[in-house]
Amino acid sequence: MKIDLDKLTEAQLVDLNHRIVARLKFLREARSHSAMLEFRIGDRVTFKPEGSLPLVGVLTKYNRKTVTVITGDGEHWNVSPMFLRKADVQSTQSSAPNVVPIKRE
Repeated sequence: MKIDLDKLTEAQLVDLNHRIVARLKFLREARSHSAMLEFRIGDRVTFKPEGSLPLVGVLTKYNRKTVTVITGDGEHWNVSPMFLRKADVQSTQSSAPNVVPIKRE
């Protein structure tokens, strides 16, 4: 389907723009939600903040676009699930001995 933009009025162009932005936002959120479903609350995950060493923590909460990860030293990070990886238990014990799992009750 081709749209001849030269034939559209300003109001039609503005409406088309709003529809395009809404559709792109929906697709981005769907992709983020799909990535979130790969993880569960309580999973040990790792991610690498820009300019820092990789961090390991426990996923504690799903947010609208991100998940909350608490690292071993108590820092709370809101991370896009696309940047997360499941942490390898053996490597987390040797490279991050200060990470303590959260007890579930």
